[in-house]
Amino acid sequence: MMTNHYPLVSLLLPMRNESAFIERGLRAILAQDYPGEMEILIADGLSTDNTREVIASIPGLPSSVRILDNPGKIVPTGMNVALRQAKGEIIIRVDGHCIIAPDYVRKCVEHIQNDDVDGVGGPMESIGETQMAKAIAIGMSSPFGVGNSAFRTTSGRSMLADTVPFPAYTRQIVERVGLYDEELVRNQDDEYNYRIRELGGKILLVDDVRSTYFSRTSLKGLWRQYYQYGFWKVRVLQKHPRQMSLRQFVPPALVASLLGSALLLFFPFPSFILHPSSFIPLLYFAANLGASFWTASRRSWRSFPFLPLIFAILHLSYGLGFLVGLVKFWNRWGDKIGKVPVGSSETAG
Repeated sequence: MMTNHYPLVSLLLPMRNESAFIERGLRAILAQDYPGEMEILIADGLSTDNTREVIASIPGLPSSVRILDNPGKIVPTGMNVALRQAKGEIIIRVDGHCIIAPDYVRKCVEHIQNDDVDGVGGPMESIGETQMAKAIAIGMSSPFGVGNSAFRTTSGRSMLADTVPFPAYTRQIVERVGLYDEELVRNQDDEYNYRIRELGGKILLVDDVRSTYFSRTSLKGLWRQYYQYGFWKVRVLQKHPRQMSLRQFVPPALVASLLGSALLLFFPFPSFILHPSSFIPLLYFAANLGASFWTASRRSWRSFPFLPLIFAILHLSYGLGFLVGLVKFWNRWGDKIGKVPVGSSETAG
């Protein structure tokens, strides 16, 4: 049954050094067609650029926009700072690198009220402003690049999902689940959404809730991003083994296989046969090149020269980060808690 109740919505925006994107993202939030009240809580990780000056220069900035200090400087500490201040019945986590559609808040509230779910989000369109960034965005939206990540590769249908980008939650589920794990520099949303599902909560991916994400602009930035994804995924594995899916083990298996192939170079083989050390690299090269050709033919031929390297970075950086994480956290398999702040999980309302 449809409802005309429009609850107070708290939009939480953890960010740091987002001067290049924050104005566009904040204007998109302020342009929402939601009939009810909204508060916008920006948790700034002590930005060292002019992010705060950019925010202050936006004309007509309403008093509902508040900037909070986030001394921890990372997303989970920023979310916890904002959650402790949030008063809304619905809580939406947004991002300094994204632009939400004008009906984003309204659609999220409608789905939560009418679809009997605890959280909702939609497919995310990755875009770029330079040719390299556009190619990176295409690679990050490809099944070969990111596997079966539903919110990156699925559109046109609604479904229950493991996780969604920029989710809207009910206050009730947030108070049950508690605060974010402040250990996780990356993968904090996956871990939080798993805790929701572990309590019986339902998270809905819906096609009419839309957002746009600005991808990394350089290969170095992409490598660092996905290396951290792989590295911190090990801690998620140690805390919640059932949260993992097969696609998350493929990159470390690939990197381990390539390292194993390199070791085979120390063993002599007859010169008239192909050396076994070349099998896996050649298979990966062929698969990468084929996927790059197929993806470029569907999206943009201008991306084709970049895609083989982008796919390789997505796979190898994540896989290497995962293997390094296994070494770094070898003695943490018994630690299922991490750094979820102890105490009341209730928000300000």
